[in-house]
Amino acid sequence: MSGKNSALSVVVAGGGTAGHIEPALAVADAVKALAPDTVITALGTARGLETTLVPARGYTLELIPPVPLPRKPTMDLVKLPMRLRASVRKTREVLDAVDADVIVGFGGYVALPAYLAARGGLLRRRRNIPIVIHEANASAGIANKIGARLATRVLAAVPGSGVKNRGAEDADIVGIPVRASIANFDRAGLRSQAREYFGLPQDGPVLLVFGGSQGAASLNDAVSGAAQALADAGISVLHAHGPKNSLVVTQHSASAPYVAVPYLSRMDLAYAAADATICRSGAMTVAEVSAVGLPAVYVPLPHGNGEQELNAKPVVAAGGAMIVSDAELTPAFVAATVVPLLVDAPRLQEMSDGASGLGHRTAATEIARIVLETAERHNTAVSNNTRGNR
Repeated sequence: MSGKNSALSVVVAGGGTAGHIEPALAVADAVKALAPDTVITALGTARGLETTLVPARGYTLELIPPVPLPRKPTMDLVKLPMRLRASVRKTREVLDAVDADVIVGFGGYVALPAYLAARGGLLRRRRNIPIVIHEANASAGIANKIGARLATRVLAAVPGSGVKNRGAEDADIVGIPVRASIANFDRAGLRSQAREYFGLPQDGPVLLVFGGSQGAASLNDAVSGAAQALADAGISVLHAHGPKNSLVVTQHSASAPYVAVPYLSRMDLAYAAADATICRSGAMTVAEVSAVGLPAVYVPLPHGNGEQELNAKPVVAAGGAMIVSDAELTPAFVAATVVPLLVDAPRLQEMSDGASGLGHRTAATEIARIVLETAERHNTAVSNNTRGNR
């Protein structure tokens, strides 16, 4: 191990949003399961969700300056080189301090500085830490497109994401890593416990609604606006409206309650309680919802480069979901389309079967093996070169 006597040191870079953090933590958990002595360090920023999520999972979080990559010409673009240089410098200090053996990047604000720091980047200092990249979206972001040119291994959730291994070979398709609680999920077995946990009735259909970690006003308005129609059909609702939003819903039925909460800390139980969901279609959300076999109505973000719609299309093609645009998601749509779906048990089962067939429950373990093999192979090569130069 190139003169090292300590355990392997793995750095995961995926801060900013839950869609970047959760895959990183799922792989970190899988690495620890395969090699318990491995030291895991997560890179993040002070303003990201990682400040809460990473410590809660028991990992060390090192903060670096964020480097947003503007999509349009703005003052942020002018400031980009200076910000990137500062972030790379700080990241290099972290990599040196933890004696990193390998970096695993998942895109986002902290990934590009990590990739450049591993290879010397803007500081023009020789470093040779191997990089493993995972692209979760159907359309890759800028950080991973740049990082793929420097990476030892490039992995992707689906074909055609826009990232390739060196030599223009397609990325290795491994799916999206999900946490162990989802990978080993028994939705039917947890149903009773989950419904009791949220105060939902044991019988009757339940609709789960969530718009990501911060909620989504359009989802909130559309579903709460259909509360009467949902209650009349005997459909209970579990709705995470976002910590910064407020949602006051009139209860129309004691036997089919509308349970509104700011945030769901137990997403596993939320999935188990539900018969179908209305949600955004970020890559991590689609991966988890598919892995647990939950029928979905995906509502892609109305801005960005269209990757959320691309994420959902394979599940729709498999019969596990439908897509509705943000503008078309209205109380009338919920009443006319979602309500009939929730009371059609055979159709829900067909959709569940279609969704679960696309779930990649072993992706985290597969990626963890690649990460450990990449680090060990690199360290062996360095050690052999060192001996050969004596």
